Amino acid sequence: MSVPPLAITGTGMVTGVGLSAPAACAAIRCAIDNFQETRFMDAGGEWILGCEVPLEQPWRGRAKLVKMLAMALQECLDNAPGLDEGATPLILGVAEPARPGRIDGLEDALIPEVEAELGRRFHPGSVVIAGGRLSVAQGLHRARKLLVAAEADSVIVAGVDGFLNAPALAAYEARERLLTSTNSNGFIPGEAAAAVVVELARVSDEPQFLCMGLGFGTEPASVEAEDQPLRADGLVQAIRGALDEVGVTLAATDFRITDVSGEQYGFKEAALALSRLLRERKPEYDIWHPADCVGEVGAAIGAVVLGVASAAVTKAYAPGNNILAHFGNDDGQRAAAILTYQPVKAA
Repeated sequence: MSVPPLAITGTGMVTGVGLSAPAACAAIRCAIDNFQETRFMDAGGEWILGCEVPLEQPWRGRAKLVKMLAMALQECLDNAPGLDEGATPLILGVAEPARPGRIDGLEDALIPEVEAELGRRFHPGSVVIAGGRLSVAQGLHRARKLLVAAEADSVIVAGVDGFLNAPALAAYEARERLLTSTNSNGFIPGEAAAAVVVELARVSDEPQFLCMGLGFGTEPASVEAEDQPLRADGLVQAIRGALDEVGVTLAATDFRITDVSGEQYGFKEAALALSRLLRERKPEYDIWHPADCVGEVGAAIGAVVLGVASAAVTKAYAPGNNILAHFGNDDGQRAAAILTYQPVKAA
């Protein structure tokens, strides 16, 4: 293997269906959602559905992002009592710079603000990645470099985002991307924060949930492009890159988990990529999409996916222990990860 695998040793999650990783994953397993009418109205005069995180006070905007992120990070830290946050870099994913409704200044202020909220200070090398739904995959790639270079023993990769604000909803409704009373091919907006602790995998008698490989690509026919046919070239490139790092074929994976959030484009792309890559017959090959329960949560979805996959394999309700995860941004960027669970072997 050309690259070392990463061990995912802790998770934290704050979503509209649960304020901790166990609660959120249990709700998602049961297909429970929290889609309710928001305070925003669509062009047809109907209330827009959304998935809001229910906190003790009605925080909005930047303050709510900080509160959600602090809760997810605190859960990660609580589950890793030996972790020294001062020696642990935080790689934080947020919305892309051009994303409608994005709060200004996230790169400059969000980490100091969440440190103040937690009363903790992370490694000085902590950074913000404005990569949207690819943020956590990009964060894992960066974390792997830090760990291989022995610049840290552990890294926290997190994401926080939200679409429940007027500029975002107005822009996506105008683009016919939002699920409304007049558009059935759209997503339900949500908000969330999630985080994972990663380390280099080591030989161990304990079970491990591992990220074995990562791949990236670019799709010319993005979701709003009309001048090129969708062939899933970018997703195929990303999946092939991840598989090549592991040295396996797609048939070695047991199911998929992805960021698709209700729009037909994402499901069509996933089906096209599968038709081009899967060369062996599989009786079943499920595709999981947690956004069905938590809504479109942007940069947080990567860590949500990792948390859901981790819970599924460790609690043995997944279709298998080998997983393909993939993600895509509106601008055509794609990422994929090969995940696997190594349970304790019988003596």
